[in-house]
Amino acid sequence: MSKWFPRAWMAAVFAFLYLPIVSLVVFSFNESSLVTVWSGFSLKWYEALLRDRELLEGLALSLKIAFFCGLLSLVLGTLGAYALVRFGNFRGRTLFGSMLNMPLVMPEVILGLSVMLLLVSAQDWFGLGQRNWTAILVGHTQLGMAYAAVVIAARLRELDTSLEEAAQDLGARPLQVFFLVTLPLIAPALVSSFLLTFTLSFDDVVISAFLAGPGATTMPVVIFSRAKFGMNPTINAVAAVTILIVTICVILSALAEARGRRRRLRVRDAALGAQQAHPEQAGADAAAGRPSFPSANPGRPAPFQPKEQLEQNP
Repeated sequence: MSKWFPRAWMAAVFAFLYLPIVSLVVFSFNESSLVTVWSGFSLKWYEALLRDRELLEGLALSLKIAFFCGLLSLVLGTLGAYALVRFGNFRGRTLFGSMLNMPLVMPEVILGLSVMLLLVSAQDWFGLGQRNWTAILVGHTQLGMAYAAVVIAARLRELDTSLEEAAQDLGARPLQVFFLVTLPLIAPALVSSFLLTFTLSFDDVVISAFLAGPGATTMPVVIFSRAKFGMNPTINAVAAVTILIVTICVILSALAEARGRRRRLRVRDAALGAQQAHPEQAGADAAAGRPSFPSANPGRPAPFQPKEQLEQNP
């Protein structure tokens, strides 16, 4: 197979994925009120966006719900994943795991309808259960905690349990092991879970449409309701702003990850350089079971460094 075919296929895939987004951003600067007819460059739709109170309130509400949904999903998903992975075969484990993963395969229509019926029943019985932003938060958290539990459980299964056992041997209690050892080791999975559930909540339409009420309408529901009566270029403007914010966040995340990777490589290279410079000391440390890696912070001793080694290498 010639070399041009993979490149052409990759270009076609990227065009299929990103050409609609590019066209949306381009037409957000269109002067015409028609979203598909270009008539000149203009910023009037961005000015109209600043005066569109319904869209701005929907955007603020979506961000608020997505943030709290990410936090709740992170906490509940972590607890559920930890129970499944670390507590062994307890009674009801299969049922608990099935119920935790059920929102992943259940249609969002069923989730939204079930929460709405629950709120209606609670309102009839107790006078509570108004369809406001907390109702939307409950529906989003039902779905988000399932995704968070899957991501965190996968990280916990890969985690070396000897690290937790070592902390317990040193006198740490189970709660201290969880907060001081386990959580820092699964931190990347926690961040990924938060971002995933934040995104799922921010762009959810189906559950929000069932649970939205007066004064509690998210931005995707506003856009979907307007699309039924004809698109307005203001929608292109808010989409372009959202794309810009997401792009900036992705770039900053990539830069932070690259910086951390370079830092880990520098620490590794420094450790290898120290071992090559003093091979006899490294061999003696390895035979005695002592760590011989230098500290990541220059001028400070390495953690868990024996006293005699500190005296030899001040």
